[in-house]
Amino acid sequence: MLNESGVEIVATGSTCAFLNSKGIPSKEVSEVTGFPEILGGRVKTLHPIIHGGILAVESEHYHDVKVNDIQVFDLVVVNLYPFSDSVKSKKKPDEIIEMIDIGGVALLRAAAKNFKEVCVLSGVSDYKSLTSAVTDVNFRKNMARKAFLNVCKYDFDIFNWFESEKASHPVLEQDDGNEDTVFADIIPTVLHKKEAFRYGENPHQKAYFYSDTSNYNFPFSQLQGKQMSYNNMLDTESAIMVCSEFDEPCAVIVKHNNPCGVSVGINILEAYKKAFDSDSVSSFGGIVSVNREIDEDLANILISGFLEVIVAPSFSEGAKKILSKKKNVRVLELSSEFTQKFMLRSCFDGLLMQEDDANLFDKFEIVSNKKPTSSEEDDLIFAWKVCKHVKSNAIIFVKNKSTIGIGAGQMSRIDSVKIAIEKASLDVKGSVMASDAFFPFSDGIDAAYKYGITSVIQPGGSIKDKEVIDYVNEKNMVMIFTGMRHFKH
Repeated sequence: MLNESGVEIVATGSTCAFLNSKGIPSKEVSEVTGFPEILGGRVKTLHPIIHGGILAVESEHYHDVKVNDIQVFDLVVVNLYPFSDSVKSKKKPDEIIEMIDIGGVALLRAAAKNFKEVCVLSGVSDYKSLTSAVTDVNFRKNMARKAFLNVCKYDFDIFNWFESEKASHPVLEQDDGNEDTVFADIIPTVLHKKEAFRYGENPHQKAYFYSDTSNYNFPFSQLQGKQMSYNNMLDTESAIMVCSEFDEPCAVIVKHNNPCGVSVGINILEAYKKAFDSDSVSSFGGIVSVNREIDEDLANILISGFLEVIVAPSFSEGAKKILSKKKNVRVLELSSEFTQKFMLRSCFDGLLMQEDDANLFDKFEIVSNKKPTSSEEDDLIFAWKVCKHVKSNAIIFVKNKSTIGIGAGQMSRIDSVKIAIEKASLDVKGSVMASDAFFPFSDGIDAAYKYGITSVIQPGGSIKDKEVIDYVNEKNMVMIFTGMRHFKH
Protein backbone atom coordinates (compact mmCIF):
# COMPACT_ATOMS: atom_id res chain seq x y z
CA MET A 1 0.00 0.00 0.00
CA LEU A 2 2.86 2.42 0.76
CA ASN A 3 4.50 1.72 -2.60
CA GLU A 4 1.19 2.21 -4.40
CA SER A 5 0.97 5.64 -2.77
CA GLY A 6 4.38 6.59 -4.15
CA VAL A 7 6.22 6.13 -0.88
CA GLU A 8 9.90 5.21 -1.16
CA ILE A 9 11.14 2.80 1.51
CA VAL A 10 14.71 2.89 2.82
CA ALA A 11 15.79 0.08 5.14
CA THR A 12 18.90 -1.50 6.64
CA GLY A 13 20.43 -4.57 5.01
CA SER A 14 18.51 -7.51 6.44
CA THR A 15 15.22 -5.60 6.64
CA CYS A 16 15.61 -4.43 3.06
CA ALA A 17 16.28 -7.99 1.88
CA PHE A 18 13.21 -9.25 3.75
CA LEU A 19 10.92 -6.57 2.28
CA ASN A 20 12.18 -7.21 -1.25
CA SER A 21 11.63 -10.95 -0.78
CA LYS A 22 8.00 -10.17 0.02
CA GLY A 23 7.60 -8.13 -3.13
CA ILE A 24 7.87 -4.78 -1.38
CA PRO A 25 10.43 -2.66 -3.26
CA SER A 26 12.95 -1.13 -0.87
CA LYS A 27 16.24 0.71 -1.08
CA GLU A 28 19.17 -0.19 1.19
CA VAL A 29 20.52 2.54 3.52
CA SER A 30 23.99 2.19 2.00
CA GLU A 31 22.56 3.22 -1.40
CA VAL A 32 21.35 6.48 0.13
CA THR A 33 24.46 7.25 2.20
CA GLY A 34 27.02 5.92 -0.24
CA PHE A 35 28.65 4.25 2.74
CA PRO A 36 28.50 0.52 3.54
CA GLU A 37 27.46 -1.07 6.81
CA ILE A 38 30.60 -1.52 8.90
CA LEU A 39 31.84 -3.19 12.08
CA GLY A 40 29.77 -6.29 11.50
CA GLY A 41 26.56 -4.26 11.30
CA ARG A 42 27.21 -2.16 14.40
CA VAL A 43 27.15 1.00 12.24
CA LYS A 44 24.44 1.27 9.60
CA THR A 45 22.28 4.37 10.03
CA LEU A 46 24.60 6.66 12.02
CA HIS A 47 25.22 9.00 9.08
CA PRO A 48 24.50 12.72 8.43
CA ILE A 49 22.46 11.89 5.32
CA ILE A 50 20.09 9.73 7.38
CA HIS A 51 19.84 11.89 10.48
CA GLY A 52 19.79 15.07 8.43
CA GLY A 53 16.80 13.67 6.55
CA ILE A 54 15.02 12.91 9.82
CA LEU A 55 15.87 16.08 11.77
CA ALA A 56 15.45 18.58 8.97
CA VAL A 57 12.77 21.26 9.19
CA GLU A 58 12.50 22.16 5.53
CA SER A 59 11.47 25.78 6.14
CA GLU A 60 14.56 26.32 8.30
CA HIS A 61 17.10 23.92 6.85
CA TYR A 62 16.33 24.19 3.12
CA HIS A 63 19.87 25.30 2.23
CA ASP A 64 21.61 22.42 4.07
CA VAL A 65 19.18 19.88 2.64
CA LYS A 66 19.68 21.11 -0.96
CA VAL A 67 23.45 21.57 -0.80
CA ASN A 68 24.03 18.13 0.75
CA ASP A 69 21.42 16.38 -1.42
CA ILE A 70 19.56 15.06 1.62
CA GLN A 71 16.30 13.14 1.22
CA VAL A 72 13.79 14.25 3.85
CA PHE A 73 12.00 11.43 5.63
CA ASP A 74 8.31 11.56 6.54
CA LEU A 75 8.08 8.32 8.52
CA VAL A 76 10.54 6.42 10.71
CA VAL A 77 9.71 2.87 11.83
CA VAL A 78 12.02 1.09 14.28
CA ASN A 79 11.82 -2.19 16.16
CA LEU A 80 14.73 -2.23 18.58
CA TYR A 81 16.98 -5.27 18.98
CA PRO A 82 15.34 -7.76 21.39
CA PHE A 83 17.71 -7.09 24.28
CA SER A 84 15.41 -8.36 27.06
CA ASP A 85 14.69 -11.57 25.18
CA SER A 86 18.40 -12.27 24.89
CA VAL A 87 18.80 -11.78 28.64
CA LYS A 88 15.88 -14.08 29.41
CA SER A 89 17.23 -16.76 27.10
CA LYS A 90 20.45 -16.62 29.15
CA LYS A 91 22.76 -15.93 26.26
CA LYS A 92 26.41 -15.26 26.91
CA PRO A 93 27.34 -11.71 27.97
CA ASP A 94 29.06 -10.95 24.65
CA GLU A 95 25.94 -12.01 22.76
CA ILE A 96 23.74 -9.92 25.04
CA ILE A 97 25.92 -6.85 24.50
CA GLU A 98 25.48 -7.22 20.73
CA MET A 99 21.74 -6.89 21.32
CA ILE A 100 22.17 -3.33 22.65
CA ASP A 101 20.66 -1.25 19.86
CA ILE A 102 22.52 1.99 19.09
CA GLY A 103 21.36 3.17 15.68
CA GLY A 104 17.73 2.24 16.30
CA VAL A 105 17.58 4.28 19.50
CA ALA A 106 19.22 7.24 17.73
CA LEU A 107 16.63 7.04 14.92
CA LEU A 108 13.76 6.99 17.39
CA ARG A 109 15.09 9.96 19.35
CA ALA A 110 15.74 12.00 16.21
CA ALA A 111 12.30 11.33 14.71
CA ALA A 112 10.52 11.90 18.02
CA LYS A 113 12.32 15.22 18.49
CA ASN A 114 11.16 16.33 15.04
CA PHE A 115 7.57 15.07 15.43
CA LYS A 116 6.16 18.22 13.82
CA GLU A 117 7.72 17.10 10.55
CA VAL A 118 8.16 13.33 10.96
CA CYS A 119 5.99 10.51 12.24
CA VAL A 120 7.74 7.86 14.33
CA LEU A 121 6.47 4.37 15.10
CA SER A 122 8.22 2.43 17.86
CA GLY A 123 5.74 -0.42 18.34
CA VAL A 124 3.90 -2.84 16.10
CA SER A 125 0.60 -2.05 17.84
CA ASP A 126 0.69 1.47 16.39
CA TYR A 127 0.94 0.39 12.75
CA LYS A 128 -2.81 0.01 12.29
CA SER A 129 -3.37 3.67 13.19
CA LEU A 130 -0.84 4.96 10.70
CA THR A 131 -2.83 5.50 7.51
CA SER A 132 -5.63 7.50 9.07
CA ALA A 133 -3.56 9.54 11.49
CA VAL A 134 -0.08 10.17 10.04
CA THR A 135 -1.01 13.68 8.93
CA ASP A 136 -2.39 14.57 12.37
CA VAL A 137 0.24 16.45 14.38
CA ASN A 138 -1.37 15.34 17.64
CA PHE A 139 -0.99 11.72 16.58
CA ARG A 140 2.66 12.34 15.70
CA LYS A 141 3.21 14.00 19.07
CA ASN A 142 1.68 11.02 20.86
CA MET A 143 3.85 8.63 18.84
CA ALA A 144 6.88 10.74 19.83
CA ARG A 145 5.92 10.43 23.48
CA LYS A 146 5.64 6.66 23.12
CA ALA A 147 8.99 6.50 21.34
CA PHE A 148 10.75 8.29 24.21
CA LEU A 149 8.97 6.03 26.70
CA ASN A 150 10.07 2.90 24.82
CA VAL A 151 13.65 4.18 24.67
CA CYS A 152 13.49 4.85 28.40
CA LYS A 153 12.25 1.30 29.07
CA TYR A 154 14.90 -0.10 26.79
CA ASP A 155 17.71 1.79 28.51
CA PHE A 156 16.43 0.70 31.90
CA ASP A 157 16.52 -2.96 30.83
CA ILE A 158 20.14 -2.50 29.78
CA PHE A 159 21.03 -0.76 33.05
CA ASN A 160 19.19 -3.50 34.94
CA TRP A 161 21.31 -6.17 33.23
CA PHE A 162 24.59 -4.39 33.95
CA GLU A 163 23.62 -4.03 37.61
CA SER A 164 22.60 -7.68 37.83
CA GLU A 165 26.07 -8.64 36.69
CA LYS A 166 27.57 -7.14 39.86
CA ALA A 167 24.79 -7.44 42.44
CA SER A 168 21.88 -9.67 43.40
CA HIS A 169 19.35 -6.97 42.55
CA PRO A 170 19.52 -3.93 40.25
CA VAL A 171 18.52 -1.59 43.06
CA LEU A 172 21.47 -2.66 45.19
CA GLU A 173 25.17 -2.27 44.56
CA GLN A 174 28.35 -3.18 46.39
CA ASP A 175 30.20 -0.26 47.93
CA ASP A 176 33.87 -0.30 46.94
CA GLY A 177 35.98 -1.72 49.74
CA ASN A 178 32.93 -2.51 51.82
CA GLU A 179 31.24 -5.88 51.92
CA ASP A 180 28.01 -4.44 53.27
CA THR A 181 25.19 -4.08 50.77
CA VAL A 182 24.20 -0.44 50.31
CA PHE A 183 21.46 1.28 48.40
CA ALA A 184 22.25 2.99 45.12
CA ASP A 185 22.17 6.78 45.01
CA ILE A 186 19.91 6.72 41.96
CA ILE A 187 17.30 4.11 41.06
CA PRO A 188 16.28 4.48 37.41
CA THR A 189 13.05 2.63 36.93
CA VAL A 190 10.06 2.34 34.64
CA LEU A 191 6.82 1.00 36.05
CA HIS A 192 4.32 -0.72 33.77
CA LYS A 193 0.61 -0.75 34.54
CA LYS A 194 -0.22 -4.42 34.90
CA GLU A 195 -3.76 -4.51 36.23
CA ALA A 196 -6.57 -2.14 37.23
CA PHE A 197 -8.69 -2.96 40.27
CA ARG A 198 -12.34 -2.07 40.73
CA TYR A 199 -11.17 0.26 43.51
CA GLY A 200 -8.52 0.57 46.21
CA GLU A 201 -8.89 0.02 49.93
CA ASN A 202 -12.24 1.81 49.67
CA PRO A 203 -14.73 2.22 46.80
CA HIS A 204 -13.93 5.92 46.28
CA GLN A 205 -10.21 5.21 45.64
CA LYS A 206 -8.81 4.17 42.25
CA ALA A 207 -6.08 1.54 42.32
CA TYR A 208 -3.69 -0.22 39.94
CA PHE A 209 -0.88 -2.73 40.07
CA TYR A 210 2.43 -1.66 38.51
CA SER A 211 5.53 -3.74 37.83
CA ASP A 212 9.06 -2.84 36.80
CA THR A 213 8.87 -5.31 33.89
CA SER A 214 6.35 -5.18 31.06
CA ASN A 215 5.94 -8.96 30.93
CA TYR A 216 5.63 -9.44 34.69
CA ASN A 217 3.58 -12.41 35.83
CA PHE A 218 2.10 -12.78 39.29
CA PRO A 219 3.57 -15.72 41.25
CA PHE A 220 0.19 -17.43 40.97
CA SER A 221 -2.38 -18.34 38.36
CA GLN A 222 -6.04 -17.72 39.15
CA LEU A 223 -8.11 -20.84 38.59
CA GLN A 224 -11.50 -19.34 39.40
CA GLY A 225 -13.32 -16.56 41.20
CA LYS A 226 -13.82 -12.83 41.00
CA GLN A 227 -11.02 -10.48 40.02
CA MET A 228 -8.49 -9.96 42.78
CA SER A 229 -8.97 -6.70 44.64
CA TYR A 230 -6.41 -4.25 46.04
CA ASN A 231 -6.99 -5.60 49.57
CA ASN A 232 -6.95 -9.20 48.35
CA MET A 233 -3.50 -8.65 46.87
CA LEU A 234 -2.06 -7.28 50.10
CA ASP A 235 -3.61 -10.01 52.25
CA THR A 236 -2.61 -12.80 49.85
CA GLU A 237 1.00 -11.64 49.85
CA SER A 238 0.98 -11.63 53.66
CA ALA A 239 -0.51 -15.12 53.82
CA ILE A 240 2.05 -16.51 51.36
CA MET A 241 4.93 -14.90 53.25
CA VAL A 242 3.85 -16.39 56.59
CA CYS A 243 3.37 -19.81 55.03
CA SER A 244 6.84 -19.68 53.48
CA GLU A 245 8.40 -19.66 56.96
CA PHE A 246 7.52 -23.33 57.49
CA ASP A 247 8.64 -26.58 55.87
CA GLU A 248 6.04 -28.71 57.68
CA PRO A 249 2.45 -28.82 56.40
CA CYS A 250 1.26 -25.32 57.28
CA ALA A 251 -1.99 -23.38 57.04
CA VAL A 252 -2.33 -19.63 57.45
CA ILE A 253 -5.48 -17.53 57.66
CA VAL A 254 -5.03 -13.78 57.19
CA LYS A 255 -7.49 -10.99 57.88
CA HIS A 256 -6.75 -7.32 57.26
CA ASN A 257 -3.05 -8.00 56.65
CA ASN A 258 -2.55 -9.84 59.94
CA PRO A 259 -2.54 -13.61 60.49
CA CYS A 260 -5.43 -14.62 62.72
CA GLY A 261 -4.60 -18.32 62.66
CA VAL A 262 -1.38 -20.19 61.87
CA SER A 263 -0.67 -23.85 62.47
CA VAL A 264 1.37 -26.82 61.31
CA GLY A 265 0.24 -30.42 61.47
CA ILE A 266 1.03 -33.96 60.41
CA ASN A 267 -0.92 -33.17 57.21
CA ILE A 268 -2.45 -30.09 55.67
CA LEU A 269 -5.98 -30.99 56.79
CA GLU A 270 -4.93 -31.09 60.44
CA ALA A 271 -2.94 -27.87 60.02
CA TYR A 272 -5.95 -26.02 58.60
CA LYS A 273 -8.35 -27.27 61.27
CA LYS A 274 -5.98 -26.06 64.00
CA ALA A 275 -5.45 -22.70 62.30
CA PHE A 276 -9.21 -22.20 61.93
CA ASP A 277 -9.92 -23.20 65.52
CA SER A 278 -7.39 -20.68 66.80
CA ASP A 279 -9.75 -17.82 65.78
CA SER A 280 -12.82 -19.09 63.97
CA VAL A 281 -14.60 -15.73 64.26
CA SER A 282 -11.87 -13.69 62.56
CA SER A 283 -11.47 -16.36 59.88
CA PHE A 284 -14.78 -15.28 58.32
CA GLY A 285 -13.99 -13.58 55.02
CA GLY A 286 -10.30 -14.35 55.35
CA ILE A 287 -7.50 -15.38 53.01
CA VAL A 288 -6.18 -18.93 53.34
CA SER A 289 -2.70 -20.03 52.27
CA VAL A 290 -1.35 -23.57 52.60
CA ASN A 291 1.97 -25.07 51.53
CA ARG A 292 0.65 -28.44 50.40
CA GLU A 293 -1.78 -29.61 47.74
CA ILE A 294 -5.45 -29.10 48.61
CA ASP A 295 -7.40 -32.34 48.25
CA GLU A 296 -11.11 -33.13 48.34
CA ASP A 297 -11.29 -33.44 52.15
CA LEU A 298 -9.86 -29.99 52.75
CA ALA A 299 -11.82 -28.47 49.86
CA ASN A 300 -15.09 -29.63 51.42
CA ILE A 301 -14.16 -27.87 54.67
CA LEU A 302 -13.06 -24.70 52.90
CA ILE A 303 -16.36 -24.22 51.06
CA SER A 304 -18.34 -24.63 54.30
CA GLY A 305 -17.49 -21.06 55.32
CA PHE A 306 -16.97 -17.69 53.66
CA LEU A 307 -13.47 -17.07 52.32
CA GLU A 308 -12.16 -14.42 49.92
CA VAL A 309 -9.05 -16.19 48.60
CA ILE A 310 -7.58 -19.70 48.74
CA VAL A 311 -3.97 -20.13 47.65
CA ALA A 312 -1.94 -23.36 47.45
CA PRO A 313 0.88 -24.85 45.38
CA SER A 314 -1.59 -27.24 43.74
CA PHE A 315 -5.16 -28.57 43.84
CA SER A 316 -6.39 -32.06 43.09
CA GLU A 317 -8.93 -32.35 40.28
CA GLY A 318 -11.56 -33.34 42.84
CA ALA A 319 -10.75 -30.30 44.97
CA LYS A 320 -11.11 -27.99 41.96
CA LYS A 321 -14.55 -29.41 41.24
CA ILE A 322 -15.65 -28.96 44.86
CA LEU A 323 -14.31 -25.40 45.10
CA SER A 324 -16.08 -24.47 41.85
CA LYS A 325 -19.34 -24.66 43.80
CA LYS A 326 -18.31 -21.35 45.34
CA LYS A 327 -17.74 -19.59 42.02
CA ASN A 328 -16.85 -16.21 43.55
CA VAL A 329 -14.05 -17.55 45.74
CA ARG A 330 -10.68 -16.65 44.25
CA VAL A 331 -8.65 -19.86 43.90
CA LEU A 332 -4.96 -19.25 43.26
CA GLU A 333 -2.33 -21.82 42.35
CA LEU A 334 1.21 -20.77 43.15
CA SER A 335 3.15 -20.95 39.92
CA SER A 336 6.54 -19.92 41.24
CA GLU A 337 8.39 -19.48 44.48
CA PHE A 338 7.81 -16.01 45.84
CA THR A 339 10.59 -14.17 47.64
CA GLN A 340 11.05 -10.51 48.43
CA LYS A 341 14.42 -8.79 48.03
CA PHE A 342 13.35 -5.37 49.18
CA MET A 343 10.29 -3.49 50.37
CA LEU A 344 8.91 -0.19 49.07
CA ARG A 345 6.16 2.06 50.32
CA SER A 346 5.10 5.60 49.54
CA CYS A 347 5.78 8.40 52.00
CA PHE A 348 5.40 12.16 51.44
CA ASP A 349 5.09 11.57 47.67
CA GLY A 350 8.43 9.75 47.78
CA LEU A 351 9.54 6.20 48.53
CA LEU A 352 10.77 4.49 51.63
CA MET A 353 12.93 1.50 50.80
CA GLN A 354 14.33 -1.22 53.00
CA GLU A 355 15.73 -4.71 52.65
CA ASP A 356 13.26 -7.48 53.33
CA ASP A 357 13.09 -8.77 56.90
CA ALA A 358 14.53 -12.10 55.83
CA ASN A 359 16.43 -13.11 58.97
CA LEU A 360 14.88 -14.66 62.04
CA PHE A 361 17.45 -14.68 64.85
CA ASP A 362 20.67 -12.96 65.71
CA LYS A 363 21.01 -15.45 68.56
CA PHE A 364 18.94 -17.88 70.61
CA GLU A 365 20.09 -17.09 74.12
CA ILE A 366 18.46 -18.63 77.17
CA VAL A 367 18.66 -15.80 79.73
CA SER A 368 16.49 -17.42 82.42
CA ASN A 369 17.62 -19.95 85.00
CA LYS A 370 15.05 -22.41 83.73
CA LYS A 371 15.70 -24.09 80.36
CA PRO A 372 12.94 -24.78 77.82
CA THR A 373 11.81 -28.31 77.12
CA SER A 374 12.17 -29.50 73.52
CA SER A 375 8.43 -28.93 72.89
CA GLU A 376 8.61 -25.46 74.43
CA GLU A 377 11.59 -24.63 72.25
CA ASP A 378 9.69 -25.79 69.15
CA ASP A 379 6.73 -23.60 70.10
CA LEU A 380 8.96 -20.62 70.85
CA ILE A 381 10.59 -20.83 67.42
CA PHE A 382 7.16 -21.27 65.81
CA ALA A 383 5.83 -18.22 67.65
CA TRP A 384 8.85 -16.15 66.61
CA LYS A 385 8.33 -17.03 62.94
CA VAL A 386 4.70 -15.87 63.13
CA CYS A 387 5.57 -12.80 65.17
CA LYS A 388 7.64 -11.15 62.43
CA HIS A 389 4.55 -11.05 60.19
CA VAL A 390 2.17 -9.45 62.71
CA LYS A 391 1.72 -5.67 62.93
CA SER A 392 3.45 -4.02 65.89
CA ASN A 393 3.06 -4.13 68.77
CA ALA A 394 2.79 -7.88 68.24
CA ILE A 395 2.15 -10.56 70.86
CA ILE A 396 1.69 -14.21 69.91
CA PHE A 397 0.53 -17.11 72.10
CA VAL A 398 1.38 -20.58 70.79
CA LYS A 399 0.69 -24.11 71.97
CA ASN A 400 1.56 -27.29 70.07
CA LYS A 401 2.75 -25.33 67.03
CA SER A 402 -0.50 -23.46 66.64
CA THR A 403 -1.42 -19.89 67.43
CA ILE A 404 -4.07 -19.63 70.11
CA GLY A 405 -4.09 -15.88 70.61
CA ILE A 406 -2.73 -12.89 68.68
CA GLY A 407 -2.56 -9.27 69.80
CA ALA A 408 -1.63 -6.90 66.98
CA GLY A 409 -1.22 -3.26 66.08
CA GLN A 410 -1.58 -1.75 69.54
CA MET A 411 0.06 1.41 70.83
CA SER A 412 1.25 -0.31 74.01
CA ARG A 413 2.66 -3.80 74.41
CA ILE A 414 0.60 -4.56 77.51
CA ASP A 415 -2.58 -3.90 75.48
CA SER A 416 -1.43 -6.42 72.86
CA VAL A 417 -0.89 -8.97 75.64
CA LYS A 418 -4.38 -8.35 77.00
CA ILE A 419 -5.94 -8.68 73.53
CA ALA A 420 -4.07 -11.94 72.87
CA ILE A 421 -5.38 -13.28 76.20
CA GLU A 422 -8.89 -12.07 75.41
CA LYS A 423 -8.89 -13.65 71.96
CA ALA A 424 -7.30 -16.92 73.05
CA SER A 425 -9.33 -19.78 71.65
CA LEU A 426 -7.92 -22.36 74.08
CA ASP A 427 -6.71 -22.38 77.63
CA VAL A 428 -3.58 -20.23 77.62
CA LYS A 429 -2.02 -22.24 80.42
CA GLY A 430 1.16 -23.96 79.27
CA SER A 431 1.51 -21.92 76.11
CA VAL A 432 4.47 -19.76 75.07
CA MET A 433 4.54 -16.07 74.19
CA ALA A 434 6.47 -14.15 71.54
CA SER A 435 6.94 -10.39 71.47
CA ASP A 436 8.25 -8.60 68.36
CA ALA A 437 10.24 -6.12 70.50
CA PHE A 438 11.59 -5.98 74.05
CA PHE A 439 9.44 -5.57 77.14
CA PRO A 440 10.31 -2.20 78.68
CA PHE A 441 8.67 -3.35 81.92
CA SER A 442 7.67 -6.64 83.45
CA ASP A 443 3.94 -5.78 83.35
CA GLY A 444 3.30 -7.55 80.03
CA ILE A 445 5.03 -10.71 81.24
CA ASP A 446 3.21 -10.49 84.55
CA ALA A 447 -0.16 -10.39 82.76
CA ALA A 448 0.80 -13.43 80.69
CA TYR A 449 2.13 -15.32 83.73
CA LYS A 450 -1.18 -14.91 85.55
CA TYR A 451 -2.83 -16.86 82.72
CA GLY A 452 -0.29 -19.67 82.79
CA ILE A 453 2.29 -18.66 80.16
CA THR A 454 5.43 -20.73 80.76
CA SER A 455 7.96 -19.31 78.30
CA VAL A 456 8.71 -16.04 76.56
CA ILE A 457 10.76 -15.18 73.49
CA GLN A 458 11.72 -11.57 72.79
CA PRO A 459 14.64 -9.57 71.34
CA GLY A 460 15.91 -8.13 74.62
CA GLY A 461 17.88 -4.91 74.61
CA SER A 462 15.92 -2.84 77.12
CA ILE A 463 17.60 -0.96 79.96
CA LYS A 464 15.11 -2.88 82.11
CA ASP A 465 16.27 -6.32 80.88
CA LYS A 466 17.67 -7.28 84.28
CA GLU A 467 14.41 -6.39 86.00
CA VAL A 468 12.45 -8.46 83.48
CA ILE A 469 14.86 -11.43 83.78
CA ASP A 470 14.65 -11.28 87.58
CA TYR A 471 10.87 -11.38 87.35
CA VAL A 472 10.98 -14.39 85.01
CA ASN A 473 13.33 -16.24 87.34
CA GLU A 474 11.15 -15.41 90.33
CA LYS A 475 8.16 -16.98 88.56
CA ASN A 476 10.24 -19.96 87.33
CA MET A 477 9.54 -19.12 83.68
CA VAL A 478 11.72 -19.53 80.58
CA MET A 479 12.97 -16.54 78.63
CA ILE A 480 14.83 -16.45 75.30
CA PHE A 481 16.58 -13.40 73.85
CA THR A 482 16.91 -13.33 70.05
CA GLY A 483 18.90 -10.11 69.69
CA MET A 484 16.72 -9.23 66.69
CA ARG A 485 13.60 -7.06 66.65
CA HIS A 486 10.77 -7.61 64.14
CA PHE A 487 8.67 -4.46 64.04
CA LYS A 488 6.15 -4.37 61.18
CA HIS A 489 4.35 -1.14 60.41
